[in-house]
Amino acid sequence: MNGKFVGGFLVLTALLTGAAVWYAQEYGYYQELPVSAPAAEIRLTSIDSGQPEAILADSFSGIDADSSPLRFRGCFHTPLSLAMLTETFAIYDAATPLHGPGWFECFDAARIGADLEAGAAVAFLSEQDIKPGVDRVVAIYPDGRAFAWHQLNEKAEK
Repeated sequence: MNGKFVGGFLVLTALLTGAAVWYAQEYGYYQELPVSAPAAEIRLTSIDSGQPEAILADSFSGIDADSSPLRFRGCFHTPLSLAMLTETFAIYDAATPLHGPGWFECFDAARIGADLEAGAAVAFLSEQDIKPGVDRVVAIYPDGRAFAWHQLNEKAEK
């Protein structure tokens, strides 16, 4: 009889711990960014100057967390043409969108990654080393839909 209580206690503890970890990863640390947040200003790195420059962007929706520099995600629209953007701003060749929480529905990392590989979207360097070892990357579609995220750069991978 005692073994059932001990076993039941261990199973219940494991379930509660699992639920707490899942909640922390999915909801606990994330906060929605207001449109007035500094992170809501979308910038791309200029080919000429090598410096980030603000671009026109509207309908921004974003999330971030203090627990990790990789938790930033953003969705927005830009009226700028893809042709102008590719002539003016630095392309980011190693773009790999990172999955976000399921409740942030506008950001689909698998779809963005597949579209980047297929050439249906173009990735740009937004800001190099926005945090040490982390770049901000922006993927833009021909219709103006755009997505931003943070990913590790070559400095962090060494």
